[in-house]
Amino acid sequence: MIQMNDLTKIYRTADIETTALNAVNIHIDSGEFVAVMGPSGCGKSTLLNIVGMLDAPSLGQYVFGGEDVSSYSESKLAGIRKKRIGFVFQSFNLIDELTVEENVGLPLLYQKMGKTERNAQVAEVLENIGIAHRASHYPQQLSGGQQQRVAVARAVVTNPDLILADEPTGNLDSKNGEEVMDLLTRLNEAGTTIVMVTHSPSHADYAHRVINLFDGCVVSENVVRLETGAGTASAATLEASNA
Repeated sequence: MIQMNDLTKIYRTADIETTALNAVNIHIDSGEFVAVMGPSGCGKSTLLNIVGMLDAPSLGQYVFGGEDVSSYSESKLAGIRKKRIGFVFQSFNLIDELTVEENVGLPLLYQKMGKTERNAQVAEVLENIGIAHRASHYPQQLSGGQQQRVAVARAVVTNPDLILADEPTGNLDSKNGEEVMDLLTRLNEAGTTIVMVTHSPSHADYAHRVINLFDGCVVSENVVRLETGAGTASAATLEASNA
């Protein structure tokens, strides 16, 4: 699904040139769960932004789903992003003025899906993620763990091929963190590819493989566990158990 060949990202100002990623070569297969680790400032967020087509490489090649997207226009990248990639952030990034169901339905609204179909798809995902009983609540009425469940629901409501998770448990206590990791694992087992940035070794153990970055370079890759055989069911039809 993802192939990076000698990918480099350089940020330039009038006085400073910073190499965030330096000739990175990474391959991620469809259905994999990959964790990306490394110290602060090593290039993890830059890597995730390029994978998610929120940023572009300075040099090298980025192939996504068989397409070399390295030189695509922003409008073309946005089209791929909306249909095929879901994002989960450490800070949840929910809109306080919208209810849970309205937050989750936003990606479908951007895709101009009709209200009836949109409401049905949102209801199904909320039920499967285990947060349907909070559909009419606002984010500030939810616990941190519940807010992250909503964020995951929003990420999967379009049935994306890929979920990018940036420190998804960083603002959660250990119990809620484990619940979110179990949820991501079930999504992966249902067939969704997941790339997750984390500082937590215990949460990295949920992945199939860990890529370690240092100073913008891949310094090691470790297999954590073998794939158990991702199914072909969509994320929206995942039968999630409610903790």
